[in-house]
Amino acid sequence: MMPVGWEGAVNARHVLGSVYRMGRREWLTERGWRQMHDDGVRTIIDLRNPGEQRRRATDPEVRPDAMAGIVVVNAPTEDPDHPELAEQFAGQSPPYLNHPSGYAGIVRLFPERLAAVFRAIGEAQGGVVLHCSAGRDRTGLIVTMLLQLADPAAARAAAAEQYEASARGINEWHRISPVRHPYERYHDDAELAPLLAERQSALAAFAAGLDVEGFLLDHGLSRAELAAVRAKLADQRRTS
Repeated sequence: MMPVGWEGAVNARHVLGSVYRMGRREWLTERGWRQMHDDGVRTIIDLRNPGEQRRRATDPEVRPDAMAGIVVVNAPTEDPDHPELAEQFAGQSPPYLNHPSGYAGIVRLFPERLAAVFRAIGEAQGGVVLHCSAGRDRTGLIVTMLLQLADPAAARAAAAEQYEASARGINEWHRISPVRHPYERYHDDAELAPLLAERQSALAAFAAGLDVEGFLLDHGLSRAELAAVRAKLADQRRTS
C-alpha cells in the first residue's frame, strides 16, 4: 500500500494490482487528472449518490479535456431514500456511514448495489479508482471486501492497514481543509488513537463474518465476473 501523488487528490493510495482509492474526485487539479491517467487509470467508480456529486467553490476548475480518457462510473453503495436507512444510522452520530460498525447494515440493506460495484470493477478498462466523499468508509467497505476476495488469509491485516491510513489521511485533510466539515474535525494524536482503536475493532468484527465470494455469487455475480475482479487485484501493469 502506497500513497499516490496525483495533484489535489486527498486520501489517495494504492490498494492492490491496478486498483486505487481516494476521496472525492473534485479535489483533483487538471494536472492531477493527467497524472492519474499517466499511472494507467482509465476508470473512476464513484460510490456516492448523484446528489453528492458537485463542484464546490474551493475546488479547482478542471476543463473536460483534462479528464479525457478516464470514464466515471456512478455505482452508489446505498439508496438514500430506503426506508430503513435512517434507522440503520440512528445509533450513529452524525447519522451517515462514518464508522465500520455500519458496514454490516449496508451489506444487509443493499446487496444488489454492492454487487453492482464489483461488476463495475470487473468491467472497468485499465486501472480503477474507487472513491466516495472522504475515501474512508464507503470506500473502506468495498476495499475490505476486495482484500478478502484477493487473499482471505491476509485480508484482516491488510484491511486494518488500509483503514488506518484512510482515517489518518482524512483527519489530516480536516486540519488543512479550506472548508470546515459539518460534522467532523481534526483530532490530534492523543484524541485519534482511541477513536482508531474503536474503529479497528468494529472493522475486525465485520471482516470476521464476511464471505465475499459467497455473498457476490448469491447476489448475481457470475464466476467469470468474480475472476475479472480478481484479475484487477492481481494486475501489476501501471498502464492500460
